[in-house]
Parts: sequence; C-alpha cells; structure tokens
Amino acid sequence: MGARIEALAEECMVEAALEVIGGKWKLVILRHLLQSTMRFGELDRALPGITPRMLTRQLRELEADGLVRRTVHHQVPPKVEYSVTEMGTSLRDITEQLERWGHDYRKWKIGRDDTDG
Repeated sequence: MGARIEALAEECMVEAALEVIGGKWKLVILRHLLQSTMRFGELDRALPGITPRMLTRQLRELEADGLVRRTVHHQVPPKVEYSVTEMGTSLRDITEQLERWGHDYRKWKIGRDDTDG
C-alpha cells in the first residue's frame, strides 16, 4: 500500500485517502467496527449484500493498511475478532458525516423524484 500512496502527488490527498478507504464496502465495514469489535460471521450478517470472499478481501486490505486489527484467540474452535486501530478510529467523524449526508441526500433525491413524476 505504501508505494501506491507515495506515488501520488502531495496536492491530491483526497486521492490518497480514497486509495485506502475507497470502494463500496470499506467504510461500511469500518462503520460497524467503530461501533464494536466483531467476528467474521457477525460482520457477514450485518452486511447482507457482500459475499464472504469480498468481506475477507476487504478485511485483509483494511488490516494491511493499518485501519483494522485482526485478533486470533487460540482456542477450540478458533476465534477471530476484528476491531479498529487508532488510525481506523480517526475515521469516526468522517463515517458519521457521510452517514448524515447519505440520509440528507436520500431525502432530497426522494423528494426530487416525487416532483418529477
């Protein structure tokens, strides 16, 4: 991941941020993990539109980028938990703002579509 970020121009840090948190699922996963530590199955149930393969991939990328911590508890059966790191926690305000914006946009879009009919 470092090489991708280092290759970007200093004046375009939005692109750098999107390189790490862009895509359909990463912020949604982080939003859930910001609320509590979760196991894979809990995340899978909380995100009904994502495949297990994609969830695994996104969690691995978030972990590699330092936003998510994967903790393996050595027991039978094995227990793996996911939580946000300090850097991941720094995205709390952004995810809350995006959620508010999403609500506002949805209301605006629905109201606009109703007047178009």
